[in-house]
Amino acid sequence: MSGNWTRNAFVYLLILVAAAALFLNVYGPNERPQNISLSDVSRQIERGEVSRIDVRGERLQIYASGSEQPLASRKEEGVALTRTLQGMGVSEERLAQVKINVQPPSNSGNWFALVINLLPLILIAGLFLFLFRQSQSGNNQALSFGKSKARMFVGDRPTVTFSDVAGADEAKQELEEIVEFLKEPQKFVALGARIPKGVLLVGPPGTGKTLMAKAVSGEAGVPFFSISGSEFVEMFVGVGASRVRDLFEQAKRNSPCIVFIDEIDAVGRYRGTGLGGSHDEREQTLNQILVEMDGFGTDTNVILVAATNRPDILDPALLRPGRFDRRVTMDRPDLQGRRAILDVHVKGKPLDPNVNMDLIARQTPGFVGADLENLVNEAAILAARRNRRTIAMTEMQESIERIAMGGPERRSRLITDRERRVVAYHESGHAIIAHVVKGADPLRKVSIIPRGMSGGVTLTVPERDRYLLPRSYFVDRIAVGLGGRVAEELVFGDISNGASDDIQTITRMARAMVTKYGMSESMGPLQIGSQEENPFLGRELTEQRDYSEEVAEALDSEIQRIVIEQHDRVRNILRIHRLRLDAVAEALLARETLEEEEFVDIFEGNIGTDDLPNPLALQPA
Repeated sequence: MSGNWTRNAFVYLLILVAAAALFLNVYGPNERPQNISLSDVSRQIERGEVSRIDVRGERLQIYASGSEQPLASRKEEGVALTRTLQGMGVSEERLAQVKINVQPPSNSGNWFALVINLLPLILIAGLFLFLFRQSQSGNNQALSFGKSKARMFVGDRPTVTFSDVAGADEAKQELEEIVEFLKEPQKFVALGARIPKGVLLVGPPGTGKTLMAKAVSGEAGVPFFSISGSEFVEMFVGVGASRVRDLFEQAKRNSPCIVFIDEIDAVGRYRGTGLGGSHDEREQTLNQILVEMDGFGTDTNVILVAATNRPDILDPALLRPGRFDRRVTMDRPDLQGRRAILDVHVKGKPLDPNVNMDLIARQTPGFVGADLENLVNEAAILAARRNRRTIAMTEMQESIERIAMGGPERRSRLITDRERRVVAYHESGHAIIAHVVKGADPLRKVSIIPRGMSGGVTLTVPERDRYLLPRSYFVDRIAVGLGGRVAEELVFGDISNGASDDIQTITRMARAMVTKYGMSESMGPLQIGSQEENPFLGRELTEQRDYSEEVAEALDSEIQRIVIEQHDRVRNILRIHRLRLDAVAEALLARETLEEEEFVDIFEGNIGTDDLPNPLALQPA
């Protein structure tokens, strides 16, 4: 910090001195003597106006009587001044009255004037030289476009190790070989083995790909170069390839080391598909990466690690053996993985003894490492806001609901009584269908308190991690999604736009059942439609229909049939449980939120309306 301040102060001082010298040179007082000719000097001597003449070489300084400001002139070279003046008609009597001082010639005045004139240019040149050296040293990259922007972390003081990464045991085992090679490369070379030149970390966002790459560097104790794929490409053509060359040159000088490129899909997409053709800047950068990876020898000891959540759009040349030889999958953690990740993030935080970490892990299926870190952080913020000294189970549960339900409760949102009744019946319909059908995820909580953009929330959480989903699961999920809309139809004889998100979800799910999973009896076990996407133009612009109009008509009919069939099924279920629908809606209007146990008691008739606090009698419209 002090070094940066000293350098900045020096730069400012240099600029100030240059500006002052330039100002004085241009606007300073002009003290140079006035130049006159020798004929004027001779006439002044004849008139008796000159008292002294100083002679220095060919330069003359004439001092008039009663004046301290001299006049300047020049005499003839090689001729005495007195002889020249006498030749101009000056009498000996007048010359005798003038004191003539002959001084040895000196160039100090010329040099001083030259230095004064050149001082601003010298200072400005020094300032530019200083800025250029700073930019070349890496402190300022304004003039070094082709230099790599990779950040280097020294490996002798690791900040992240494998102990800081939880929930990815299989990925650790894959990467332990990389660490062992960097520590003992002779063991592999002696057997003729070739260590993978590149390791591609693949997984959804937030699963810890970047953290795992840093852990590999920390375990191996080697330098770690980190750069993002988007930092290669600039507005200047050729800069990306130049930065790639500079990055790999730095890596070879610091071998053994690890080079980590985050989000490599920014420069590693398919070639030949961009709008810029083969001269696209990204393609030049990718070509340079491929060339540099081919240049790795067995004695280089430089390993390239890259991370992406879109391996499907990477160029095949990047994934062939000899470049990214190994692919390590960082998937969503299972129950044990989530439990281990929670232990890492709660380390050092004051937890209340009643916090059940196993229960929290079971209630967070589908959460990745970043979600769990955010969960613990939100719980700590809530505890601090409530002036508590420890993080209790209530804060942890509320944090789960914030993340799963789309945000915090919005109790300040004002709605009319009728809208409140519509929301209560809508959420009650979702909850009853989720409880009656057994194939979908079980109900955990139902609330009519607005969260995010929704007027209410019905939370369903799977009891365990599920990887193979049967057809009955998708059918029951569609039924649960239709529960709110059908409840509005049944009770109010009208529908609202509150089910728009539900309709979008069930339509997408029904389409996937028919076109992707082959779960339609009429369409058969076929994939309908191309699943390929253009890596540059996106999904919508390149959707291809590789089927006939007759198939398209049958596809639309089958999707409609699945949804309408579940709509009729849900309508029958809610008609059978109409009294329970009214009871649950009445309880929601009274309590606003029902946990799973409370809902089950009301649904089974264990709690009546007289047992509810502040019951609100409902008369369906």
